[in-house]
Amino acid sequence: MTRFATRRQREGIRMDAMMMSAMSQDMMSMEGMPQMDMAMMQACMDACAACEQACTVCSMQMMDCSASCMNCADMCNTMMRAMMRMQGMTPASMMSMLDACMAMCQTCMDMCMMHADMSPVCKMCADSCQACMDACMAMKDMMMTAA
Repeated sequence: MTRFATRRQREGIRMDAMMMSAMSQDMMSMEGMPQMDMAMMQACMDACAACEQACTVCSMQMMDCSASCMNCADMCNTMMRAMMRMQGMTPASMMSMLDACMAMCQTCMDMCMMHADMSPVCKMCADSCQACMDACMAMKDMMMTAA
């Protein structure tokens, strides 16, 4: 079983590298995008995916944070998909998307923190939102220094 997990992890890393290489090549033709740090972009997409999953799970608790969680899950998914499909993206539109994702994560985190002491799922969701905000901010900072 351990060998299977290890092989599977290697395959995942190889697929991530292949995807990042293809995206990097696509970006070379876009104004302002060639300087993108692909590892940072992958980390941001991973944080968005994790946050989407945590928010989806949290929304099923039917607490007063449910609507915020569903909205945050949708925003994180949209952010991740936009980063995977860079055609038509400009630095300004990417920055706006990152700002929107961070704003949605902040709203969700604030709602979930109201009952994080009673619900480990809300705590997990809030932590995931914070990690997503941190990754989006790192991406935004990198883009501002590359410009």
